[in-house]
Amino acid sequence: MPVLELEGRTLEVDGDGFLANPEIWDAEVAQSIAQYDGIEELTDKHWAVINIIRTNYEEKGMAPMIRTICKESGLRLREIYELFPLGPARGACRVAGLPKPDGCV
Repeated sequence: MPVLELEGRTLEVDGDGFLANPEIWDAEVAQSIAQYDGIEELTDKHWAVINIIRTNYEEKGMAPMIRTICKESGLRLREIYELFPLGPARGACRVAGLPKPDGCV
C-alpha cells in the first residue's frame, strides 16, 4: 500500500492519496494533507467545510453531496474550489480524512 511521509508521520493511503485508515485522522493530519495539496493554512472556512464532511461521514458513512456542503457552509461552489483547489472530492475529502468518495460529492 502506498504511503505519504508528512512531517515525520507515515500515513498509509490508497492509490489516490486518501487515508487507508480514516480512524487515524486528526487536525494535524488534516493540516499535513492540506499542505501536501498546496493549501498553506486551514482557515475557519476550510474547517467549516471539513467539519461538515466529517460529521456527515460519521453519521452516514459517506461524504455529503456538494449541495449539502454549500448549503450548510453558506459557501458557493466556486468558493469551495478556491479553498480546496483539487475540488470537494479529491481536495476537501482528502483533507477531512475520508476514504475516496464513490460518487459525486
